[in-house]
Amino acid sequence: MAYKYKEVANKLRDQIRSGNYVPGELLPDQNQLAKDFSTTRITVHKAIQLLVVEGMVYSKRGAGTFVRKDYISDEDSTNYGSVSPIDKPLGATYTNQGKKVTSKVLELSARMPTTEEADKLIIQPTDPVYVIRRVRYVNKEIFAYENTIMPTKITTITKEVLLGSVYAHLQEEGLHIEGSHRVISAEKATQLDVDIGIATEVDEPMMVINQLSYLDDGQPFEISITHFPYQRSHITADITL
Repeated sequence: MAYKYKEVANKLRDQIRSGNYVPGELLPDQNQLAKDFSTTRITVHKAIQLLVVEGMVYSKRGAGTFVRKDYISDEDSTNYGSVSPIDKPLGATYTNQGKKVTSKVLELSARMPTTEEADKLIIQPTDPVYVIRRVRYVNKEIFAYENTIMPTKITTITKEVLLGSVYAHLQEEGLHIEGSHRVISAEKATQLDVDIGIATEVDEPMMVINQLSYLDDGQPFEISITHFPYQRSHITADITL
């Protein structure tokens, strides 16, 4: 299925690659782009989000969307924008196939989103979201602590779903995951991390992944912050140039 937001993203991508917009330049605002492409602001928002994930543009609250200054146009590159495995929200179950993956659910509740959450998830301030906190184990060893925000309208989440794979549940519901935008950093453990078992002492280093994931229709479905013990934290990425 050809989604409109992908068509808009393709046109913007072509304009940037051809030099219509140069590195560091501010793009027209989303309302103007919606008029230019005869579509809605939400569709433009999804298209820009896709280009953000690809690393072509970045958005600054209150200022707009800019072409990344480190972007180098390469007309001969047919692989630009491809998503490497490090950016795919595969989940603990998928990435640990052949191993026993279990979960301990710490919280499953619902509330109204914050302004920032509603903006990132492209939902209304009155659209409730799930608050999901769980600890993941691989072969009975602690693997990660997940804190996830997900719109309730995406799917119905139960404790039974959380004890298994959320992504597998989404696929069973006919929802297809397109990709994610990840920020990976090293941070110091808090007392909560110690209590959960991610760290043995406060200020111990750990890996943290902040992730915004979206479906193939461009709808963001998840904001997640995941903490990993430093002893078992590593990243493998296949990069295609």
